[in-house]
Amino acid sequence: MAIDEIIENFSLLEEWDDRYRYVIELGKTLAPLSERDRGEANKVQGCASQVWLATVVRPNGADGPVLNFTGDSDAHIVRGLIAILFALFSGRHAREILATDANAIFEQLGLREHLTPQHSNGFRSMVERIRSDARVALAMSEELPQSA
Repeated sequence: MAIDEIIENFSLLEEWDDRYRYVIELGKTLAPLSERDRGEANKVQGCASQVWLATVVRPNGADGPVLNFTGDSDAHIVRGLIAILFALFSGRHAREILATDANAIFEQLGLREHLTPQHSNGFRSMVERIRSDARVALAMSEELPQSA
């Protein structure tokens, strides 16, 4: 689902309980995460619940690498936050990921004032992990010799 569609759907839901249920429903749309991707290397630090994010980087010539993400959590609301982040970041170029303000989207959706501090911290930790993966992918792509 595209982030614009999620934002539009949020705007149609006036009650926070409905928005909360919608976030949980978004989490149910995540593709299953393989057991191989549930290792310590993919575990996101700073989250109260268990969260795993796996990143696949594809080179994309002069435009730089494209990152795709899979992930999971043992908490329903966190799975929904992961789905929102994937709508925002997955399938995007590393530079685009680094230029995107996830906190602004978080604010626009009204999540900051309705989530617990632990969930907000977890959201920030997930965003930082995604941004870190984008920085690494970009640095690695710039180190590779460019074909003529």
